Amino acid sequence: MTKDGIILFLLHIVKRIGIYTSGGDSPGMNACIRAAVRTALAFDIEPYGIRRGYEGMIEDDIQPLNAASVSNIIQYGGTVLKTARSKEFMKAEGRAKAAENLKKHGIEGLVCIGGNGSYTGALYLQQEYGIPAIGCPGTIDNDLAGTDFTIGFDTAVNTAMDAIDRVRDTAESHGRVFFIEVMGRDSGYIGLYAGLAGGAEGILIPEKGNQFEVLIKHYEQKSRKKEFSIYVVAEGDDEGKAVDLSKRFLEHYPESDTRVVVLGHIQRGGKPTASDRILASRLGAHAVKGLMDGLSNCAVGVVKDEILYTPFAEAIKGKKELNDNLWVLNEMICR
Repeated sequence: MTKDGIILFLLHIVKRIGIYTSGGDSPGMNACIRAAVRTALAFDIEPYGIRRGYEGMIEDDIQPLNAASVSNIIQYGGTVLKTARSKEFMKAEGRAKAAENLKKHGIEGLVCIGGNGSYTGALYLQQEYGIPAIGCPGTIDNDLAGTDFTIGFDTAVNTAMDAIDRVRDTAESHGRVFFIEVMGRDSGYIGLYAGLAGGAEGILIPEKGNQFEVLIKHYEQKSRKKEFSIYVVAEGDDEGKAVDLSKRFLEHYPESDTRVVVLGHIQRGGKPTASDRILASRLGAHAVKGLMDGLSNCAVGVVKDEILYTPFAEAIKGKKELNDNLWVLNEMICR
């Protein structure tokens, strides 16, 4: 017997779970919260919301949730549970206080929505206090192992693509060269996807070196048949940020009309796309299922459209490789 594809014959029944978001917000977190709460309720599990992540655990900002608590939130960006980065939780005393509060509320398992830092915190709670947790990958950077895509990535790419489209109008009208900086301190996924979708002439990301020289060589070869250019730069590119690269470009072409656009945190906000809402809903539901099945210390993800649970240690340390086929495609058509 199944209920919405989730097996009813379960290895372990938890009576009460805590749900929280931690680290940077990403569009789709609310959809994940909603799915986790309503899946828990469907199986007579009491869901509790922990506000502001680990900070809320320490300060006992923990409240019961019901179906109405998560009504009309699926379409909003950000997180209704709020989020924070807790320095106190990094200390043993802080974690002890957080564990004490969780046990006071009778919480037997956690659904942790966030990235590497959030996963690490959940791992500490299990190792030190035996509180099991399942992680849901919530980050726009798409840099977590164990899942093809993370919650918020698709929305961030669409936001960046829309910005590139708008900048293109001005670039073409004035014959300008634009360097558009997207988020991605350690990962070039947003840069690659947004650059491809936006028709950029060049993409500079941390995973691929020496792209500035390729950019200059290409700019020289096309003899300016095209009167404007758009280059997408990941903020963590080893060759510099967009401002640095624009200055280097001007050293080669001082006569060019060059501009810089830094998209920044607008990529984190806004209504989540359908893809992010569906992904987040699947992950939230299966995080609860994982706890019911007695799993802990792992993150839930979707790989080739199949649900997969990956140990936290592997998800935290694992290196997610860039899609080389897409990079080859970029080299052929983004010119």
